[in-house]
Amino acid sequence: MKPKSTSIPVIRLKPGREKSVHRRHPWVFSGAVESEVDTNQPGQTVRVESSSGKFLGFAAWSPKSQIRLRFWSFKEQDQIDENFIHFRLQKALSNRSSSDLASNAKRLVHGEADGLPGLIVDQYNQVLVLQILSVGMEYWREILIQQLIKLTGLECVFERSDAEVRKLEGLERQCGAILGELPPNCSIQEHGLEYYIDVENGQKTGFYLDQRANRAKIQEISHNKEVLNCFCYTGGFSLNALRGGARFVTSIDSSGQALQMAKLNTKTNGLPEEKTEWIEADVFASLRKFRDQGRNFDLIILDPPKFAPTKQNVEKASRAYKDINLLAMKLLNEGGLLATFSCSSAISPELFKKILASSAEDARQDFSIHNNFSADQDHPKLLSFPEGEYLKGVLLQKRS
Repeated sequence: MKPKSTSIPVIRLKPGREKSVHRRHPWVFSGAVESEVDTNQPGQTVRVESSSGKFLGFAAWSPKSQIRLRFWSFKEQDQIDENFIHFRLQKALSNRSSSDLASNAKRLVHGEADGLPGLIVDQYNQVLVLQILSVGMEYWREILIQQLIKLTGLECVFERSDAEVRKLEGLERQCGAILGELPPNCSIQEHGLEYYIDVENGQKTGFYLDQRANRAKIQEISHNKEVLNCFCYTGGFSLNALRGGARFVTSIDSSGQALQMAKLNTKTNGLPEEKTEWIEADVFASLRKFRDQGRNFDLIILDPPKFAPTKQNVEKASRAYKDINLLAMKLLNEGGLLATFSCSSAISPELFKKILASSAEDARQDFSIHNNFSADQDHPKLLSFPEGEYLKGVLLQKRS
């Protein structure tokens, strides 16, 4: 899509439905909209007004999504154009320039938190990966790409706009090179470890950058421990446990391809391969098997995929989180640690802790909270946008 029109249509909200906008929440759902836009340009900028005609902001219009409006700005003097996009991108990159992340990989743009709703941009060494998740961002696609190339100076740009959420926006999957070619062995450095990254086929944009600080924490607490890493992907937590002096690390994932890369990452870093076990299996089934075998661990890491993509999935997801944490709790030795995460934005931090408390109750065990986990600093969170706090985690210790 390419911007075609300079006129700005007006959308009015239903009476009383502007309260979230006053709180600067960046989304408006379809049920709050009184009037729709008579146009064939999904993603174009619209002027949003209250039912009385008062200006509320400028937003991208998405006719097929339940999230009908995503706000660009709440300032009436702003003009949503190429200069506006340039300024927002430039500011996002500038906010990361002084960050000490102990890595040559980082998130450059984090959607709503950077005022660019539906846009993710990650840098893996000399490779730039972008992910366009909203029709409003798709509308500015060509300008976004031009500006990113100009601002970063990188000569390899790859698109991973293949997330399921694009279907909700009425968008088709986009995946492929935009500029240059991917290096045959794309790798990054993080906290002294090297990771090979599968940009083209890997999870998210190729790696879980949001867990960077949490991986470092696992390295700190793994010394002489029997470790179980569930949903291990390409071995991020496993490698850090080994680097931290773990006695043995068992890692489980359902993807054989991810496990092969995890083994390669282990070998590349000169870590003790004899202290590892890699299991291609369903995690729930494996935990039950370990329970029946009477196997126990000193540290268990649970970093499952998103169980609740939307609010409609919360009840089912809550049961899944409870089941998996209950199983893990029963596998811990006395004094053992459980690092457990949820990346479902529909599961609030408060609800997640309630689920964990219910799991502990059913396990008839006592746990203390030693730490709270969240996404690293290059994944900022808006105070007005609690949905942006998608990654949350807790480090629990089993009390004797």
